[in-house]
Amino acid sequence: MKERSDSLTLKGLIAAQGRLPAAHPMFSTLLSKQQSIEAGIGGEQRVAEVLQKYRFPFKNNIFHDLSLSSDTYFQMDHFFKTPHFGVIFETKNLAGSLEFRENPPQLVQKREDGQIKYYESPVVQLERNLELMSAWLSQRDIDLPLYGAIVLAYPKQHVEIPPANTKVLFPNLIPPFIKSLPQEGKGLDPSVFQRLSKELLKSHRTYIPKPICESYQIPVGDIQPGVRCAACGKIGMTKLPRTWHCPSCKVNNHLAHQAALVEWFLVVKSSITNRECREFLGVDIHTATRILQSMPLQKIGTFRNRSYILDFKRFPFK
Repeated sequence: MKERSDSLTLKGLIAAQGRLPAAHPMFSTLLSKQQSIEAGIGGEQRVAEVLQKYRFPFKNNIFHDLSLSSDTYFQMDHFFKTPHFGVIFETKNLAGSLEFRENPPQLVQKREDGQIKYYESPVVQLERNLELMSAWLSQRDIDLPLYGAIVLAYPKQHVEIPPANTKVLFPNLIPPFIKSLPQEGKGLDPSVFQRLSKELLKSHRTYIPKPICESYQIPVGDIQPGVRCAACGKIGMTKLPRTWHCPSCKVNNHLAHQAALVEWFLVVKSSITNRECREFLGVDIHTATRILQSMPLQKIGTFRNRSYILDFKRFPFK
């Protein structure tokens, strides 16, 4: 029913690194966070592949990367629903040996190189999601039993201390776990089951992260301005009538400014003024005005103090 969404956080991290010198003090931090997110995405894709290939002998819907709002916003890596129950899967892709500690709740990762890292317990994350999802269903007068499990993306992940009361699975164990769950009573009426699917899709909210500069306290002046060439990756395209030209690889691209402004909103600020647009793209006031008016941007403020905000939910460009 729903595929995994592109990670705007990941896009922002990659764009930021492309506009910072390699010697910048925050470069390694951004790279480490990028690698962590990519590992998480890889784990979620592995689980999605298993669920996609398996044919369950009962009606079901699968939602990946589902973000809803109950008492607060919450995000589920995978939600599997049938007329008789729903299952929330929390996926982790961490190399080395893992300890699920109870008091206080922590996940401890011991890597092969001897490095030790501490994370919020996925048990706590899963329990919170089960509670919030139960409340979300109750608000819509839908009675559906919920179950949960933590999924370790690859069998090479070693669990030294498992959680006391939470199921931990490898991806190939997901189908038998689902089939083992009780299917008691009549279950949801077909019309209610279908309504729930539509409501889940309608209620999903794309996660919009803070700009990288704000999240990591990077001075805006450290970010290299300019329009990046999609062909060779270099920043410094020049504006020609009706197009942009790359002096490095000689490619022209009449829409190159769109990707540059997306990078602005992901990396620099959540809003942009005409002056900021001019300085970032290297264009005059009239060109900046045309560019800002040509994109699906929301206008904020009066003419002299006007700024623009990008609605990532409606933005049609990659």
